[in-house]
Order: sequence, then structure tokens, then C-alpha cells
Amino acid sequence: MNLMLLSRRPVASLYDCVSERSAAVVISHYSSSFGLASRLLAEPVRTHIRSAYALVRVADEIVDNPDPALGHGPRATMLSWLQADVRHALQTGYSANLVVHAFARTALACGIDEELVGPFFESMRMDLEPTVITPESFERYVYGSAEVVGLMCLRIFLAGDRAYDYDRLAPGARSLGAAFQKVNFLRDLADDHDTLGRSYFPGLDVNQFCDDDRDRILDDIAADLDAAAAVIPELPSSSRRAVRVGHATFAELAARLRATPAAEIRRTRVRVPDTVKVRLVAAALYGSRS
Repeated sequence: MNLMLLSRRPVASLYDCVSERSAAVVISHYSSSFGLASRLLAEPVRTHIRSAYALVRVADEIVDNPDPALGHGPRATMLSWLQADVRHALQTGYSANLVVHAFARTALACGIDEELVGPFFESMRMDLEPTVITPESFERYVYGSAEVVGLMCLRIFLAGDRAYDYDRLAPGARSLGAAFQKVNFLRDLADDHDTLGRSYFPGLDVNQFCDDDRDRILDDIAADLDAAAAVIPELPSSSRRAVRVGHATFAELAARLRATPAAEIRRTRVRVPDTVKVRLVAAALYGSRS
């Protein structure tokens, strides 16, 4: 990262503002749950989080777009272009891609560098080359696709505040990212397998998916959620409530998945109703003022 550039970064221009609003539009259309939770973030944390997640969504779209006419070659090229653009923007602070430009502004302001960006793109590239998943490759994929996103968020939450110990909080951030990813793997089991031809959990035969498989996966997710919950009270007040909502939403999803027969999970996507999401937000707002 170009620290000299960071120290000279000018006040936000019109282009900067448009890029950040573009990132917010991406998030609002791709994730209602995230959009709801992000409203609890104080500024500038809210804008930075949206800018980081918008890049994640664009990369996901490249590898997950179900259009069969968009073959492996074009996808791989697009992903390489996106990664190269991000690297260039981290050096210069600028990109002609509005989402990349917004991400670069956040990265430069909050200390997100190639150490986190590189593994993310490595995991995205793994989605383009479906292979037999081993415990080792699963761990590597989850780290790059989810745990580093949790670490990016932690960088944003703690930016400029020396009162917080990033290294001490990092394991909890990684656990929360991993829990989110594994819950999504489980609730998207049918679509990932039938539409995208993927099966993420090592040793799992999706066609033979049973309640024991469901419970084994959810036990692992529960351990991740517990590890994340332990550090949420130590986050800055500017982000604590929003993270609680995110954690509570995925804990609710995990509970609903455990109550759903495996055969149904294999066919349909389990969701948290909007009324329940509103209740979770209310609990974060009024259940605790800390």
C-alpha cells in the first residue's frame, strides 16, 4: 500500500462521492439483510463497509453468474482484470471502475492491503475450477472468501483508533466470516449443486444429504458463532450493534436450518422472514445501549 499517497489523500471529490453511492446501490440490491444491518453503523464506518462489500459482490457475480453462455475463459479474464484493477487502485488511489475506486478509498483509509485482497481473489478463482473438495482446500477457500472479509471489516471498525487491539480481535472476526459463509453454503446447497455444479463441504454427497450431515455442519457453525460472540462486546460502539444484528441473523438462520429436514434443505432455500429481521434489529437497538 502506498502510505505516502494515503497521507496526501485529498478531501472527497464528486467522483469519490459517486463511487461510494454506487457501492451502496450494489449492496442494497444484492443483500437485504446486510443493507438492514449496515444502517446501524456510524459514519464513516457505514460507507467504508458498503464499499468493501460491493467489491466482494462484483467478484461473486463474475464467478456465480449462472448464464451458461458466459464460459470459463471470459469469467477468468474478467476476474483477472478486476484483480489487476484493484492492485492498481491500491497503488494510485484511483480506478475507472466506480466500485473499485470506492474500495480503494476505503482500503487506503483503513489499512486493507494485498495480504487480505490476494487470498480473496485466490478463493474466487477456485470457484472457476471446480474440483474435489478436501478439508485443506475447504479451509483455504473459506479463509480467502470469508475470513479475510471479516478481517477487512475489522480493519474498518478499528481504523484510526489505537485503543483496540486488532490482533486480539482478529480470530473472532475470522470466525464470524467463516460462520456466515458456512451458513450460506448450507442454505444454498441445492442451487450450488444443481445450478453451479459445486459442493463445498468436504466428503459430503449432496445427493445423499441427511439430517446427520446437517447437524455435523451446524455444530461446526455453532462453534464459529460462539467464538465470534465472545469478541463482539469489545468492538467500538460505532460498529457493535450492526455486528450483533449480523450475528443474530445468522444464528437465527442456523436455528431454522437445524429445524428443517435435510430433504427440504436439499430442495429449498431457508430464509429469515422480514418481520423477524426487524425484531432482531429492534433487539440490537433497544435490548442493549452499550
